[in-house]
Amino acid sequence: MSCDVPISDQQDRGETNKPSNIGLLAMITLLSFIGVVAVMFATNGVTSLPVDLAKKSSNDCGKSVVCNCNFHANGNAGESGVVIAEIKELKTKMEHLIAIVNATTLLKPLPTTPGVPVSSCKEQYDKNKSLIGQVYKINFGSQELPVYCHMGDFGCGDGGWTMAMKIDGSKQTFHYDSQFWSNKGTFNLEGGKTSFDHQETKLPSYWSTPFSKICLGMKLGHDINLIVLHKKANSLFSLIADGVYRITTMGRNTWKKLIGAQASLQRNCNKEGFNAISNNKRNSRVRIGIASNQQNDCSGSESRIGFGGAGYPVDSNTCGNEAVASPDNGDKHIKTMGYILVQ
Repeated sequence: MSCDVPISDQQDRGETNKPSNIGLLAMITLLSFIGVVAVMFATNGVTSLPVDLAKKSSNDCGKSVVCNCNFHANGNAGESGVVIAEIKELKTKMEHLIAIVNATTLLKPLPTTPGVPVSSCKEQYDKNKSLIGQVYKINFGSQELPVYCHMGDFGCGDGGWTMAMKIDGSKQTFHYDSQFWSNKGTFNLEGGKTSFDHQETKLPSYWSTPFSKICLGMKLGHDINLIVLHKKANSLFSLIADGVYRITTMGRNTWKKLIGAQASLQRNCNKEGFNAISNNKRNSRVRIGIASNQQNDCSGSESRIGFGGAGYPVDSNTCGNEAVASPDNGDKHIKTMGYILVQ
């Protein structure tokens, strides 16, 4: 599965100043009360007027400020009619305002982080499928951390997705030989609070979150290409840390979707999965991905697409596409931003 629609990297969400539901309900109640009073004025005549108008009235109104008569004497009926007309206009405006307030989305509950931490973004999503992507408290064993959860189908299928790693292919942080692949140490936890940006990170989800699906993404410019790898495991650590090759059967064309139209691989070998390495360790290898060769063996792979890359032809490309020696779409040296999420 791939995502052919560009996903903007402007997905970080901050706090906004919005009126609370209590304040809105109070305002509606007040406006409704004013509307009721307006109706009373309009239907029963003027029941309360300013002092100067009330004093103008004769008959039984006399010295009272509050008057139940209709100002029919001493030529005040005209003034009464004007006041009643203005009250009716006020009533109409109040009804219109109440209708607008009732229709506004501000009345909908704002998403909030749960009071009790969950163990994964999937668990949080399963509790309330209406939740949007944002930061939640995730309990990784004895450690509780704020993590940005990707909710819903953004290209990898529905549900809650927990970020495990974000890799910048132009940096050496997550080179194939980096200790981060074989240990349980974190890197830049702040990067786990944001979405598909350029901050590298490694979260405890790498070794503590079981899953049945892995979402893999590579970002070129502002576009992110995504594929889903169906694999059940106790953690990514259990699949990668020991360095043992574990095969997948996605196919070379699926791996090429991570790069898009520019993707290029040699046509043979096509060793894919976890810890995919050619027989010669100096050649292309990846922690997650595919390594290919020109010859019909894996003795010297000179092309790769994947995460945690290393080896010939460009050892410093740790995430993206490297290809030389007659690949199917020309020589390539593409470094990308990579994302690894689990569910």
